[in-house]
Amino acid sequence: MFRRLFFLIALLPVFPAVALAQSASLTVFAAASLKEAMEQVGTAFEEETGTRVVFSFAGTGTLARQVEAGSPAEVFLSADAAWMDYVRDRDAVKAETIREIASNALVLIGPAGSPPIQLTAGALEERLEEGRLAIADPDTVPAGRYGAAALESLGLWQAVSGRLAPMENVRVALAAVARGDTPVGLVYRTDATVEPDVAVLAEFPQASHPRIQYLAALTSTQAHPAAAAFLAYLEEARAREILHSLGFLTDKVK
Repeated sequence: MFRRLFFLIALLPVFPAVALAQSASLTVFAAASLKEAMEQVGTAFEEETGTRVVFSFAGTGTLARQVEAGSPAEVFLSADAAWMDYVRDRDAVKAETIREIASNALVLIGPAGSPPIQLTAGALEERLEEGRLAIADPDTVPAGRYGAAALESLGLWQAVSGRLAPMENVRVALAAVARGDTPVGLVYRTDATVEPDVAVLAEFPQASHPRIQYLAALTSTQAHPAAAAFLAYLEEARAREILHSLGFLTDKVK
C-alpha cells in the first residue's frame, strides 16, 4: 500500500508538465514573403492537431543570424539555399531535416494602375524617371539576390545599379511601391498578389535568375514535441494547397 501511494505521489508533478508541453506554442521563424501562406498553414495545423503556431517574419538573413545565436525557434523557413547553408554549416539547424517546400517567381511592380512595360533598359529608365527601384537588399536578402541576378542576366543592372533603394526585406520594398515612395519595385510574384495597391509591370523569365527555393528545417535547439510534425505538415496536401492558392509554385518542388 505504501509503495503504491509513493508511486502515485511521484507521478503528480509529471501531469502539469505534460499539459504544459501540449499547450505551449510552437515558434517558427519564416521569410517575410511567406507571411500570408504560413499564417493559413499555421491555422490549419492548429485545427488538426491542437498545437498553436506562432510565427516571426523577417528577412531571411536576419532570421538566420538569430537562429545561429540560439533564438528559441523550433523551425526555420528560408527563402534561399544560401542562408540555409549558412545555418547548417554552423550546426544551427538539423541538416538531415532540410527540405524544399515551395518556389516562386520574380516580378517588377509599380503603383496600382501602372501599365506593363518591356524588360529593357530604356523602358525601365523611362519608368523610373527621377525615382529609385525598391529592392530587398541584394547583399543580404534572398529576393534581392535573385533580383540582382535577373537584372544582370537581362542586361539591366548597369541602368539601375546606381538607382536602387535597398530594403531590409521584400515586404518593405513592396510597401514602398504601394505607398508611392518609389515608382518601381522588384518583388516575388506572391507579394504582388497580396497587395492591391501595386500592379505587375513585367515578370522576369525563370531562366534569368537562380531557381527560387523555400527551404524548411528543424533548428538545433528544437524541443517542442510537435515541431517535427509541423515540418512534415509543410509537405502534406493541405499545406501545399494553401501555398499553391497564394501563387507559390509547388508542382516541381524537389
